[in-house]
Amino acid sequence: MQPTHVLGIMSGTSIDGVDCALCAVSDTRLKLRALWSVKFPRALRARLHAAARGEATSWELAQLHHDLGRFYAAHAMPPRNAPRPQLAGLHGQTVFHNPGPRAPATLQIGEPAYLAEALRVPVVGNFRASDLAAGGQGAPLATAFHVRVFGERGWHLCVNNLGGISNVTSIDWRRGAEPKVLAFDTGPANVLIDLAMRHFSTDRLLFDRNGAWAARGRVCESLLAEWIEHPFLCQAPPKSTGREAFGEAFFVRALAAARRRRLTKFDLVATLTAFTARSLAANYHAHLPNAPDRVVLAGGGAANPVLREWITGALSKARVGTTVWTSADFGWPLQSIEPAAFAYLAWLRLRGRAGNLPETTGARRAVLCGVITENFPIPQPFR
Repeated sequence: MQPTHVLGIMSGTSIDGVDCALCAVSDTRLKLRALWSVKFPRALRARLHAAARGEATSWELAQLHHDLGRFYAAHAMPPRNAPRPQLAGLHGQTVFHNPGPRAPATLQIGEPAYLAEALRVPVVGNFRASDLAAGGQGAPLATAFHVRVFGERGWHLCVNNLGGISNVTSIDWRRGAEPKVLAFDTGPANVLIDLAMRHFSTDRLLFDRNGAWAARGRVCESLLAEWIEHPFLCQAPPKSTGREAFGEAFFVRALAAARRRRLTKFDLVATLTAFTARSLAANYHAHLPNAPDRVVLAGGGAANPVLREWITGALSKARVGTTVWTSADFGWPLQSIEPAAFAYLAWLRLRGRAGNLPETTGARRAVLCGVITENFPIPQPFR
């Protein structure tokens, strides 16, 4: 069977822009065909941040839902030399995620009908709700893609995406016909660092390029020791988190603590960067049954050489003996993993196959992940 060309669109917790990946997908093939990114305009980014802080009215949120949908549609067409999409997977922008057991809820905005109209192909969105309804966390959902692309017999490998939030997929295939898979969020990746950069630059700098600010600072060990005691880091998987735990409220407290200690802006960025590295290593040490042979870093944070170096050092200190790579070393650019994962999840949904792994999300069963939006009959080969 010929592969299906599937477009995956992802905008993550950092709320900086959109990553688009066009993939060729079949039962025997999963290949990246094109990758492009688009930054959010300043005004749209500010509205998204306000919504994620819970500061948007119902009217504002509804308008934003449609405006964002139109933005996705306007930037979804692949480069001229790439194939035209036959299917799309739209994650949307998370503005709320509460996977707690009492009243779980998650919300990703960005109306998919505009994308379906622009591309004239089926669009799969709202991926997390089915898993949540089945008792899961609604995350992480990129696990099936990680296993498909990076799983290798004879190896225990961890794929760790460093977006706004850090999430890991442990794929232990040293024994047995199938790998043992464990996936969960480890805590913040870039979200707190990005908030600090925006604060200190009055929104002119959106991230710490090449870790330049962290490299100039001094890590405050006493403050870091307080943060490492955060309850989420000790919580056993399955678990997921977001800006509710590691967003604006956390940063406001961190900024106040930094001022009391008379830290410089570089010191605070360095300490937040160290928090990402050490919380990641602490989770590996506490929650993985065995140390991985390899850790493959992906996402925007993997482009930060200081963060990569500090993760390597933190894993060593946590007695997690491993080598650290990036997804680019395996032929997948750093920004391709998350959008490609949702392209793959869309393909699974149109094939009537489950997209979640219950053992990683905590769901009672495997479920179809995603809701299909179409403005026309679905063509072959989907029927």
